[in-house]
Amino acid sequence: MTTMEKSAAREYETYRISVEQFTSFRERGYLVVKGLVPLADVQEMNDFMDAMLAGEALKDEALKLKGSLVKPKELRDLVRVHMLHRLVPIHERFLLHPRIVDVLAALIGPDVLALQSMLFFKQPGQPGQGYHQDSYYIPTFPDTLCGAWLALTPATQANGCVWYAVGSQHEPVYPDPRGMGAALTANIGDLGTIDNASVSDEAVNGLTRVVKKYASQIVPVEAEPGDVVYFGGHIVHWSFSNQSNTPRRAFVGHYCNARSFVPWNHGEPWEGESANYLHILARGTTHLPYAQPKFGTPCAANAPRPKPDGAPPKSMMGMDDGMMGDMPHADGPDPD
Repeated sequence: MTTMEKSAAREYETYRISVEQFTSFRERGYLVVKGLVPLADVQEMNDFMDAMLAGEALKDEALKLKGSLVKPKELRDLVRVHMLHRLVPIHERFLLHPRIVDVLAALIGPDVLALQSMLFFKQPGQPGQGYHQDSYYIPTFPDTLCGAWLALTPATQANGCVWYAVGSQHEPVYPDPRGMGAALTANIGDLGTIDNASVSDEAVNGLTRVVKKYASQIVPVEAEPGDVVYFGGHIVHWSFSNQSNTPRRAFVGHYCNARSFVPWNHGEPWEGESANYLHILARGTTHLPYAQPKFGTPCAANAPRPKPDGAPPKSMMGMDDGMMGDMPHADGPDPD
């Protein structure tokens, strides 16, 4: 059995959060769960990243994928890449990792839709990211977005850990003049707009004025490999450049409640009013369409909860004619 097959077959003890953890997430806008992902899994992802940098895995795809921050000319220049769960099994398995989803089910569930995967290399000297709110980029209705940031190497202030403005999770999403982020902030008359979200220069990043309101509550969140940091879509967060001689690696997933309407597909087109049918049902059930995991990773999409009467489980899914229909679940991955 290969390493990948062993990992895919690995069993995990269910993680249950405490009431204190639940309330801390609401009060502070983020939650650190120490040692949530086994170190054997962390090592497997680090091995994959090493293979990418060596040109042994996804060389062409990594240089073409959207979301690399600065388009790299060489693999050694990779800062981050997005949506690899649509290309390789290991990223699908990490996005749907049972231990990560266990916590999400408590924080935003019990029904969880997996939307986005991100891989951060952040090698020595590479830049951070300026003030931003994740829901500015990924709108969900109801507004339930949550990130899960898995440390693959130690994250320290020296190598560019993530900082949070505690209290800003209660702020609305600040839109820009072109309407980005505006869908979540209708009817707030004095909100105004911001420019240059994610830009590191505080003088031009429009969220600087928001962060200043929470100057006494700014927190750097250091983490060890296997720790997972959960944070809501409204909290303003950022990171600085890596000033150390070691990389700061992380795998990040974004999720929402599976009953939220999601008009988002990482900048790619979709059919109809929402892109829910392109995102994977990680846990629970939903009345909305969803995707099967391409590589068959076990999750609610392909192993749903049976109905109490023993009838075959069904869900409302997108039909070929664009309408919704009550269809039986597929036994395996979607052939598409």
